[in-house]
Amino acid sequence: MRIDVLSLVPEAFAPLTELGVIGRAFSSGIASLYCHNPRDYTTDRYRKVDDEPYGGGAGMVLKPEPVFAAYEAIPKQGSCRSLLMTPQGIPLQQQKLQEWADNYQQLILICGHYEGFDERIRGLADEEVSLGDFILTGGELPAMTIINGVVRLLPGTVGSAESLIEESHSAGLLEHPHYTRPAEFQGQQVPEVLRSGDHGAIARWRIEQQQQRTRERRPDLWAKWQAQQ
Repeated sequence: MRIDVLSLVPEAFAPLTELGVIGRAFSSGIASLYCHNPRDYTTDRYRKVDDEPYGGGAGMVLKPEPVFAAYEAIPKQGSCRSLLMTPQGIPLQQQKLQEWADNYQQLILICGHYEGFDERIRGLADEEVSLGDFILTGGELPAMTIINGVVRLLPGTVGSAESLIEESHSAGLLEHPHYTRPAEFQGQQVPEVLRSGDHGAIARWRIEQQQQRTRERRPDLWAKWQAQQ
């Protein structure tokens, strides 16, 4: 998968290509990352990318011209999806990450900055995405979250594909508890069923734990999951 990012601080994305399984995915060619700074596409001597908002108000607004120029300079390949990072977008969910990983060869992530961006920039995006009901200084952290979440789902990134199936949110439920050695630690015992060798009983226990955790910790997810059954 090819991932292109439009950002005024492209250097923020360098660690993604250097650390952990995501870094290895980039170095092995599973994914590729290209950053584009709208400031490089300005035409004035001051390389100005923002301006005062029409109608007055606090802060500065990201201008449309350099963003459009940077976007239009990106080579498009195959099935491509453009995502705009904005707190007005749809809250990010695991199902969306899976959809993008499964169905697209290229993602273009547009990061806002300053007080906001010119409304016409929204026309570049197929979808608007938010991490939640809060405000950040720019779209870089949401974009990095999407990159991490999508790349780890690409075949070959994670050693065990089975682990992706069983994790939280993959089936609408939170993940079951995990234990490893020692069997007892500070008076806390690993559940006997996990040490029984009875794979059927273990599977049933894990499903029960998923349901219980979701019901107790995320009643919103629990209600949604029940409605789908």
